[in-house]
Amino acid sequence: MHNIVVPPSTAYTSVSRWHRLLAVGLTCASLTSGCVASSRAGDASPSIKILVTYHSLAGNTERMAEAVVAGARSVAQSQVVLKRVGQVTADDLFSADAVVVGSPVYWSNMSGEVKTFFDNWQFKFGVFPEFKMKNKVGAAFATGGQVSSGKEVTMLTILAAMLGNQMIVVSDGGAFGASATTEGDSSGIDDRELADARALGRRVAEVTKLVRAGSSH
Repeated sequence: MHNIVVPPSTAYTSVSRWHRLLAVGLTCASLTSGCVASSRAGDASPSIKILVTYHSLAGNTERMAEAVVAGARSVAQSQVVLKRVGQVTADDLFSADAVVVGSPVYWSNMSGEVKTFFDNWQFKFGVFPEFKMKNKVGAAFATGGQVSSGKEVTMLTILAAMLGNQMIVVSDGGAFGASATTEGDSSGIDDRELADARALGRRVAEVTKLVRAGSSH
């Protein structure tokens, strides 16, 4: 057997090269691990809180509100609070990432209870001058007795109040939100109208998650 003699300089060079390769490998592994962890963290969608609030005497707007809640809850990590407008507190309002407001049509407009709710944003809760509702997502739904009874006007006045507070308004199921015709030729809220309300809730949750994800970067 022949002994192979490695010159000292060659041995040193080989060991150094091995050390360098090992260091590069460990660095790459560390970076890869960090990238994967970062990617997984980025994939985790933020949890959101949605307030659905309404006024209802006959129960029709309440049924629509419950459908909106069901749609919002179908989106992962969505916490949904359902309250009548008179029960909403400052904490309910300001802790929510989105607010969906529903009203029956009274004299071709929103009900007095819903109007008082919006007035209380300032008079009870003090949204100005800081614009405390700014960049929260907002949406509207309405119920009315006849086809042309004022449902669009009602939803538009709700959205106008939200826009005045610099909120981000969305819709689904209809141009301005979800609505239902409850009298006349209608036997009450039908499956299509409830589906529109669920679609509105789902849309609000989806957009709210996008807004929250964008604001976290």
